[in-house]
Amino acid sequence: MQEPARDELPGVMVVDADVLVRHVLAEYLRTCGYRVIEAASSDEAQNFLEHGEVDVDVVLVDAQAPGRVGGFGFARWVREKRPGIDVVLAGAPEHAAEQAADLCEEGPHLARPYDPQSVVDRIKRLRAARTRVDEL
Repeated sequence: MQEPARDELPGVMVVDADVLVRHVLAEYLRTCGYRVIEAASSDEAQNFLEHGEVDVDVVLVDAQAPGRVGGFGFARWVREKRPGIDVVLAGAPEHAAEQAADLCEEGPHLARPYDPQSVVDRIKRLRAARTRVDEL
């Protein structure tokens, strides 16, 4: 499979209250050619998706993200209201894996600590799977 051109890479929203984690991951994704939007809470992320002029294909959300609905609730909202956006739930505790399974593609969650390349690998698998489904 041929790698997509840098301008064809998906837009990614990183939702994490930890500013260091969020910025490091966002910068890594940008150096890989992704368009990245950062949000510190589920409220901020939901506002971007409801009212902003944003082009988001994948949301990476921390399971413990602050906000009215939190990380799990935001992942659920994205799955229900924006089905064209893939969801990766990061940092879900092991006991929450069953709850996360219906919210995320490619497995229930991305365990912490994770390295930025594992996020890129997950995004590539998600987008490849979506492309195959769209071609059917």
